[in-house]
Amino acid sequence: MAMRGGRGWQGNWGPFHFDFGEGDGPWGGRGGPGGRRGRRSRRMFESGELRLVLLKLIAESEEPRHGYDLIRALEELTGGEYSPSPGVVYPTLTLLQDMGLIEDAEGQGGRKPFRITDAGRAELEEKDSEVRDIFDRLQDLAPRESHGPGPVLGRAVKNVMTALSHRIGRDGFDEELLHEIAAILDEAAQRIERVK
Repeated sequence: MAMRGGRGWQGNWGPFHFDFGEGDGPWGGRGGPGGRRGRRSRRMFESGELRLVLLKLIAESEEPRHGYDLIRALEELTGGEYSPSPGVVYPTLTLLQDMGLIEDAEGQGGRKPFRITDAGRAELEEKDSEVRDIFDRLQDLAPRESHGPGPVLGRAVKNVMTALSHRIGRDGFDEELLHEIAAILDEAAQRIERVK
């Protein structure tokens, strides 16, 4: 199904080829279904831009936002053309918190929501023109018509591979763990087949 290469997960899953290498492209930086490999020759964000985007998305929301929610918001903003990986978003949120621009908010479940601080609002006000330019660029990515499954499924598959990598890399694996993971994946496959 997949192999762990020198820079990322690679393999084939049904009609999809996935190559989840490093970077912040729509499929983890280097490719996706439908021959989209190499579509972008430069990084999606220049230095500091992702911080401003996440800060703006948090500021505009009536409710505190967590990392996964922000990933989905960026997908929607770009019409599915860009989906940052959790490995890019969560460290950026930690940096924003360390800078005093966002803070923890009350939340339910295992996800950690954030809200903007007064310092964060001042930062957005100071860089308003830059923020608007970035958001215009992101909205220009949205396709006028849909072509195939897009990066939404790529992000979901990548999350599975990342979770596997982290789990096995942290504690190693044995026969019992492999069977437990296989059972989870088998159940997911059955649920997908039942989707109407």
